[in-house]
Amino acid sequence: MSKKLRIGILVSGGGTNMQAIVRNCLSGKVDAEVAFVASDNPGSKGLAWAKKEKIPNFLIDHKNIRKKVKSGDWLPANKKMVNEVHEKSTCVHSLFKGDVEKQKSHLAWKILAEGALLVEVKMYKIDYLILAGFMQLCTAHLIDEMNEGKVYPGIINIHPALLPAFPGVDGYGDTIRYGCKFGGCTVHFVDYGEDTGPIIAQRAIPVNPGDTKESFMKKGLEEEYEVFSEVIHALAQGRVTEVTDPSQKRKKYWLDRRVN
Repeated sequence: MSKKLRIGILVSGGGTNMQAIVRNCLSGKVDAEVAFVASDNPGSKGLAWAKKEKIPNFLIDHKNIRKKVKSGDWLPANKKMVNEVHEKSTCVHSLFKGDVEKQKSHLAWKILAEGALLVEVKMYKIDYLILAGFMQLCTAHLIDEMNEGKVYPGIINIHPALLPAFPGVDGYGDTIRYGCKFGGCTVHFVDYGEDTGPIIAQRAIPVNPGDTKESFMKKGLEEEYEVFSEVIHALAQGRVTEVTDPSQKRKKYWLDRRVN
């Protein structure tokens, strides 16, 4: 028996993935309701769309928070917390060419931004936080809070490549540049690394000889719009299960495509 999930969606830009999810929820194709849409970017077209559609929404302006901390208007996160979050958050260990002090300075305001986000998120009592083109790395502070009391990880992301290939910001571009014969997209749970979390579902797309980054991205986005909603609906119906593999510490998940 399906359960209507409550989800919150984070966007940074146009939010076309978010819009597809919202429409599929409203049409009944996905057993979920969108509790809110939020952004880190005041210029986000996705946030503007949510406002127009009268979907609950809010802004956590990361640049403004960073500015306030750098200027001394706001106190940074305390050093003990920064050190603890830094140790766990392997996603930041490659930033600033490995400069640990700069990484910790980055976390000193980032933790405050995530704290402000969590204050809002907790009011909505959601099941999952959906990253639909959210261009911020999630630290252990946010991840641990969202995982608290949940059977499965609480944050889900979509990435424009067949992970573990091409993590980072330009998956479709990397696919073309490396001459791959197939590319695609991946929906995965978020862990402490950058695009390293357990994979839930993937869509593979053949690369044609004349494909450019732009033409391949267009095909990839069409797949993204479908597979992200498919995963959310499957979670609502209990069709995503953890696969036990005693030989490995890493958790694995399987999506049963037989719709209830």
